[in-house]
Amino acid sequence: MDRRILIMGGTGVFGKRLARHLATFGGIELFISSRTAAKAQTFVQSLKTKTPDLKAQGVAIDHRKNLDAQLVAIKPFAVIDCSGPFQTANYDAAQTILKAGAHLIDLADARDYLANFTQQLDALARESNVAALTGASTTPTLSSCVVEHVTRNWQRIDTIDICITPGGKSEVGRSVIEAILSYAGKRIPIWVDGHLTQTTGWTGAKIVNIPKLGRRRVAPVETYDAEYLGPRHNVQSRVAFSAGLESAIEQRGIEIIATLRKYKLFPSPLTLIPLLLKARLITRIPTSDQGGMLVEISGLDASGQFTQTKWSLLAKNDHGPFIPVLPAATALQKLLENEVPSGAFLANQHMALPDILTQMTPYEIVSQTEVSHANQSAIEAYLGVEQFGRLPQALKEFHGQDSPPIWSGQATVQRGSNGFAKALAWAFGFPEAGVSVPLTVRVDRTLSHTGNPVERWTRIFASKSLSSVLQRQADGSFSEQFSPFTFTLGLNVDEQLIRMPVTKWTIGKVPLPMSLSPQSDTKEFQDAHGRFNFDVRLTVPFIGLLAHYRGWLIPTSA
Repeated sequence: MDRRILIMGGTGVFGKRLARHLATFGGIELFISSRTAAKAQTFVQSLKTKTPDLKAQGVAIDHRKNLDAQLVAIKPFAVIDCSGPFQTANYDAAQTILKAGAHLIDLADARDYLANFTQQLDALARESNVAALTGASTTPTLSSCVVEHVTRNWQRIDTIDICITPGGKSEVGRSVIEAILSYAGKRIPIWVDGHLTQTTGWTGAKIVNIPKLGRRRVAPVETYDAEYLGPRHNVQSRVAFSAGLESAIEQRGIEIIATLRKYKLFPSPLTLIPLLLKARLITRIPTSDQGGMLVEISGLDASGQFTQTKWSLLAKNDHGPFIPVLPAATALQKLLENEVPSGAFLANQHMALPDILTQMTPYEIVSQTEVSHANQSAIEAYLGVEQFGRLPQALKEFHGQDSPPIWSGQATVQRGSNGFAKALAWAFGFPEAGVSVPLTVRVDRTLSHTGNPVERWTRIFASKSLSSVLQRQADGSFSEQFSPFTFTLGLNVDEQLIRMPVTKWTIGKVPLPMSLSPQSDTKEFQDAHGRFNFDVRLTVPFIGLLAHYRGWLIPTSA
């Protein structure tokens, strides 16, 4: 006897695609719900046109009214909730479904809904002897399965950066725009420096390069990934999730709305939804039917070697909108095969990446994995094995390729006293003067397209941040970039310390006269307590002292 599968929200953007996908499953009968029976039945007829043997019915269901009676009439084996948005959802419908003795799968990606799902529903699911699976979508299920798959047996994960960017021509429903606007400009969770903190949704955009898709602009979005993957994998530095719209007008527009809302200049962006839906008829015209996903992870692999992995996915021919529903299809397959115990879970706990990739086979969706390794850090590569080996232990621990990414300590900071020095220090972002200033240093290691190690050092003095990029250049020199200036450093090493004098400086690629160059008296050494110490004194010709900061650091674990 065929098992009955009810798709709630079955005529929405994702519900329709899930129904089309499940139409290829054997041994099931689909019940496609909409708020009106006519709309549901019309869609079912279109399904049967392409799949004549499909067993399916269209039904009218409003999950807020008499859902229990409708479940008694249908007697579903499983209910898949595609209705959304889950940002404002409670657990009433889920509880009704479980009490009716049906398995539950939902596509929720809302942080609060996911965070409390197991606590709210596990006891009821076990009592009813059914399974409740949530988050069965791109996030957190697909993203979590990717991380689990590519980092299996890794010794340490330093960073996880995830982004999704759909094709601009893809259909977007009201619930998707409502979900986006619900947190645009509001505080959202992010995992930074090994702990959970917050950033502002849809602000601080960046450009990413997705293999075979190209450059897309993305910005932070609210997902459960940061607070789930961070502690689950003991991520030492960062977990970030971003999303982007292919249309530059749409992307910039959401960023502007988020910025205005951040400063309380746009209190209720949800009123814009009807206008935005109409505007998409125009803004989507210059866009494509191609979208993608990128998961970049860095850390130490099973052998303790620094590794950078890029897992990417490319969807063509407007097949991208199938991706969010394929984890739900995978979850249903697991339920049909009796592979999920009773209880309430995040869906990724009962599937793996190959399971989801199998569901992608009928579509123009391809994935690839790029793995790069580094045997040396940027400074190791410049100094060579012999010189690096002469360094004190604390310096080797700080600069080694397997060094922890987060260090903390204290610093004493002096600033130049004249007006020119103060203005220049402010322009470069040097910290204010102080004694015993709390200091965190984040070393974000990556590999260039040529495989050379690149390090971004972010020094956070109290709340003041100062960043630079260090790397060994193609000509063998060693440089530190404070954009737009690049300083070539001469690293002098003995058994006690490293000195880093400036030997050349440029703006972009244009050389500047050394007679005007800032001078760096920089020393790194190990103190009597075995700690990494630094002493950086910067002066400028004709101006004098710019900044002088010195102190100590020790490694910090997540």
